[in-house]
Amino acid sequence: MSNTSTSSAERCLAVLELLVEHDRGQEVSAIARRLSIPLSATHRLLQALINAGYARQDALSGLYRPTLKVGALGLRLLGDMQMTDVAQPLLEDLARQTGELVRLAVVEDEEMIWVSKAQGATSGIRCDSISGQHVPLHTTAMGKAWLASMPEQHAIDLVTARGFQSKLLGPNAITTEARLRDEIRLTRERGYGLNEQESELGLSGIAMLISGRSDPSTVVGAVSIAGPMFRLDRERLLSFVEPLRFVVRQLQQVWPD
Repeated sequence: MSNTSTSSAERCLAVLELLVEHDRGQEVSAIARRLSIPLSATHRLLQALINAGYARQDALSGLYRPTLKVGALGLRLLGDMQMTDVAQPLLEDLARQTGELVRLAVVEDEEMIWVSKAQGATSGIRCDSISGQHVPLHTTAMGKAWLASMPEQHAIDLVTARGFQSKLLGPNAITTEARLRDEIRLTRERGYGLNEQESELGLSGIAMLISGRSDPSTVVGAVSIAGPMFRLDRERLLSFVEPLRFVVRQLQQVWPD
């Protein structure tokens, strides 16, 4: 494959990823600016995605959005792996037990992606989330738990490469390398990640990692429990440690190799 073809493929994937991250729609000029791609080339890439069924342009606003075909690919892969089918009953049980939102994420390469959830809150304020989104690493309990499992400098490099300004950013979010190092070390000592208004105002959560069944040193996913902070103060979060650990152990036993 020529360098030109490779560059075009990489650009097309970058456009698709940007559309998924900003699923409410993006103007072509904003896409071109964010990815540093010429406007004419951005038009061609978007048209290629539309022709393939992965993107569409809203007739009224002119904004470009991803289609459900993008999510269908991931769901088809997860279905083939039988991952969500196996995990969902365990997530539902944990959600009922805690009365809060339970989420499952999987690790792929150097990304963590939310793939499934169960809602335990039956009334009042309820948190929610969208599957298929990348998990911000330094502002979520899941992300911090994963960072703590890595060599420290590699974890720092992952976050700094993405930047400290995440799509999910709360008032207590980590914004410096020094504080990130401290949090990674503290999370490693605890054995679980905490989120206390770091990804979103008024939201708190706790998460633990899922290790591979055949290789315990490999992280394959994570489970979290999240809810409004007025219900989930630090004491309440810590009361979830054992139920969360139980579910993680169950998932490790049935997780596909």
